[in-house]
Amino acid sequence: MNTTARRIVVGTAVAALALAMGACGKAGDDKKSDTKDSSASSGGGNKSIGLLLPDTVTARYEKFDRPLIEQKIKELCSDCSVEYANAGGDPAKQAQQVSAMVAKGVKVLILDAQDYVGIRSSVQAAVEKGIKVVAYDRLAQGPVSAYVSYDNEKVGELQGQALLDAMGANATPQSKIVMIDGDEADPNAAEFKAGAHKVLDGKVTVAYEQSGLWKGDVANQKVTAAISSVGKDNIKGVYSANDTMAGGIATALHAKDINVPLTGQDADLAAIQRILTGSQTSTVYKAAKPEAFATAEIAVDLLQGKDFKSVADTTKKSGSGEMVPAKLLDAVSVTKANIKDTVLADGTYTAAQICTGDAAAACAAAGVK
Repeated sequence: MNTTARRIVVGTAVAALALAMGACGKAGDDKKSDTKDSSASSGGGNKSIGLLLPDTVTARYEKFDRPLIEQKIKELCSDCSVEYANAGGDPAKQAQQVSAMVAKGVKVLILDAQDYVGIRSSVQAAVEKGIKVVAYDRLAQGPVSAYVSYDNEKVGELQGQALLDAMGANATPQSKIVMIDGDEADPNAAEFKAGAHKVLDGKVTVAYEQSGLWKGDVANQKVTAAISSVGKDNIKGVYSANDTMAGGIATALHAKDINVPLTGQDADLAAIQRILTGSQTSTVYKAAKPEAFATAEIAVDLLQGKDFKSVADTTKKSGSGEMVPAKLLDAVSVTKANIKDTVLADGTYTAAQICTGDAAAACAAAGVK
């Protein structure tokens, strides 16, 4: 879904009148002032919200997060406009996109940081221009106004416990597992890892652990190396921090005829199908709608100068030391046993979408219909 922001150049006579009335808009704003909404926190009636997402590899961002955020913003503020850009996995590109949003005159910026540390100076520069920054899904460093995500350490705990459960009798301190973590540039990756280790340490032996950078091909390479290092018959389970990497891992395991429990995260459609067919045992479902809608509500509240603390009902300390008002949601572990009660019941996917190809025959047995 492409959203084109409406642009109307404000005439010099209107600008002069606004200045005479003490309006706080900046020179260069290209959004039409809306005198009906004098409560806007900055820029007079400029109702422009920026949305920056980190990559196109992770399916959820373009399929769910973007359209849901845009939908809710429009519901809450019919004459608001949304400026959108995706970093495509490039931190430098995202920094440029923040600068472009500043130049366009957005008043609130929803930012899912590709590099949560490296983006700090960009966040600072935006805030110095009067822009309110909402950290989405990943807690960017710098003076952000709010943060919305899931409780990421608990997500890691869910992953770790799902792996132990799937391993069954093989979940012993002597059993060796492989861990493929997320990108270290993502602060969530460290929390997933910490949560997983909290559950796994002492219950199994982590024989090999590397970052897969959230990329399926990298994860495939890492697991292929792990198989050579640990030994095909010695690996009893694989922890994958997300589903994109789990896809690459499943391919590597299949190539070596290894069938062991494999975790994931994000409840990607391909992962749900792999769970049905048996090449992945679990994922973590983080419903996109609650996260996206809470973020949109906070963004609109900030735009309108309203109190958003009823939504951001807790706090989270960022890597740069700020205590940030936060909304942290609960996730759920998904296995073959509860697909119909989670992603199917929520309408994330239909049975027709899930039950295709190799997954078609497995759907009936799992009650997915």
